[in-house]
Amino acid sequence: MIVSISDDFNLDRIADSGQCFRWNKTGSGSYRIIAGEACLNITDLQGNQYELDCTEAAFDGFWRDYFDLQENYQRIRDQIDPGQDPFLWQAAEHEKGIRILRQDPWEMLITFIISQNKNIPAIRRSVELLAQTCGRKLLDSRGLEYYGFPDAAAVAALSEQELSDCKLGYRCRYIHAAAEAVLAGSIDLEELTQADEKTTIQALTGLLGVGVKVANCVSLFGLHHIDAFPIDVWMKRILSEQYPDGYPFERYSPYNGIYQQYMFAWYRHKEASR
Repeated sequence: MIVSISDDFNLDRIADSGQCFRWNKTGSGSYRIIAGEACLNITDLQGNQYELDCTEAAFDGFWRDYFDLQENYQRIRDQIDPGQDPFLWQAAEHEKGIRILRQDPWEMLITFIISQNKNIPAIRRSVELLAQTCGRKLLDSRGLEYYGFPDAAAVAALSEQELSDCKLGYRCRYIHAAAEAVLAGSIDLEELTQADEKTTIQALTGLLGVGVKVANCVSLFGLHHIDAFPIDVWMKRILSEQYPDGYPFERYSPYNGIYQQYMFAWYRHKEASR
């Protein structure tokens, strides 16, 4: 099917934003996306037109929400005053097209536990190995195999060696503990989608091996709390250099997480080009 998306939407920028690890580039402007147990091939046809290999019902029932297409990102960018905050305005202008995907909370919890002290290729490899180890083998619309992301029961059932074989290192026990916590109901990720940020971070950091940075990533990318603001070494540098008197969180609420993505991407791209 062909869909028209007139709002900010750039596949390459979303794929490179550090929020998704099961997007595989298949050609210029084309990606194969695995989300949970769903799979989509999408191609940018230019002129705000995109070709998707799914039915209209699948698009309306899953992918429209996944891409957060009900939100107007241009309107969110327009709220930045270029005279008051030229750095953020330039970052948003340069990186427009990034959207905060509505991803599965459980998948994001495990993915961002895996992400600790790993580069992106290593994260992708471990996520794929975990899916291949205990996820369901499925076929996409082209008849090609892929593995859905495993549920908590499947992950909890893995042995220490099976987890280790997924190249998880010291994170094995964190992932096993998270799976057991979800199974036991000691943390309810769906309930956290409606929780305030203080409650959310307290609940997530109560899990073994989950620190504040990972908790904020899960909050933003898994629970779609778009005011969450993950701070890593890049963001510490940005805040120090660009906002020495303090970043104005209240002014930019409730979109701090979206603005964080613009700043993070722009600064990283600028550093890479030097």
